[in-house]
Amino acid sequence: MSQATQRERTVAFEELGPAEEGTTSDEVVIALSPGFGEMTAETLSGVSHAEILREVMAGLEEEGVSIRVIRTYDTVDLGRMGLISSNLSGSGISIAIQARGTTLIHQEDLLQLDNLELFPQGPLLVPETFRAIGQNAARYAKGQSPEPVTVENDPMTRPKFQAMAAIWHIKETKRLDEDRGQVEFEVTFS
Repeated sequence: MSQATQRERTVAFEELGPAEEGTTSDEVVIALSPGFGEMTAETLSGVSHAEILREVMAGLEEEGVSIRVIRTYDTVDLGRMGLISSNLSGSGISIAIQARGTTLIHQEDLLQLDNLELFPQGPLLVPETFRAIGQNAARYAKGQSPEPVTVENDPMTRPKFQAMAAIWHIKETKRLDEDRGQVEFEVTFS
């Protein structure tokens, strides 16, 4: 069991075993990168991983869908994480989140570089945005066509965080373990 701590909320991950294909038609899979909650407890901009995961899950819960959390140990590529996890999801919908905060909503019948919604400027994402991402993913899982989540856009975000994002990518890549593939976790908050 590992634990990520930030401010008042903490999240603990208990490994359940290899991630299997889902059978529940209302299920959304949340895929975490190898370093999420392990390499660091927060995003590049300081948003707690515990808060992110709690908000995404709250958004999904508010819409009444079931949730599974996995970690992709064989890739840090966001599009690949989304494709893999959407194929494991009973509904075919997933949310992929990298340690630095970059996030997307994916659907199983889309190509790796396609997605339903992409949030490439992770440093601009706040807890309320992550809750809305969870809500939209749940709505897609229920066959609805929600309005895309509104996110701020700041052209200076990329230059400000680009060097740090590259360093984090290298650190996460060192955590890859192709033999582990995708692992399912039970998540608890305190």
